Amino acid sequence: MSKAIKQLQMDALRKSFHGVRDLVMLNIVGLDAINDNKIRLGLRKKGIRLHQVKNSLCRRVFGELGLNADGLKERSTTVAWGAGSLKELSKELETIVKKHDKQIKVKAALADGQAIPFAQALTMPTRQEAIGEIISAMMGPAMTLAAQLSSPAAQLASQIKTISEKKEEAAPAA
Repeated sequence: MSKAIKQLQMDALRKSFHGVRDLVMLNIVGLDAINDNKIRLGLRKKGIRLHQVKNSLCRRVFGELGLNADGLKERSTTVAWGAGSLKELSKELETIVKKHDKQIKVKAALADGQAIPFAQALTMPTRQEAIGEIISAMMGPAMTLAAQLSSPAAQLASQIKTISEKKEEAAPAA
């Protein structure tokens, strides 16, 4: 392959993976064209894209983009990316891998450009879950502080009310 063609392919890879930080690398071997097309169409409907890459070119491009390309060592690789989060992507791919366990194998997953085990990618929180956890972590101490600040005022108000009621009861008796 000439250098010009390789450069064109690398430019296309740069364009395809620009801004992608979460992805899963797969090894697809022996899958017939009909099943491959069904898988791709099903994933495309869910916002997930598959792209088969030549490892040597992809390693260079991923290196330039700051992605860890250690999973690209043997054979060709199919890269999957898209969906709302790495967890959603991994869950969708897990169902497909289970159906075609002899033809599709997971090589690696990248979370924010760093390689992680696929099992960990399945358990990572989605963006909304992470935001919810952060908000609840912040709201817990804030709610406790608000309760501690309002508690003495509520106690004082109840004591004043009790004293005023006692004075009203004592006044008619005199």
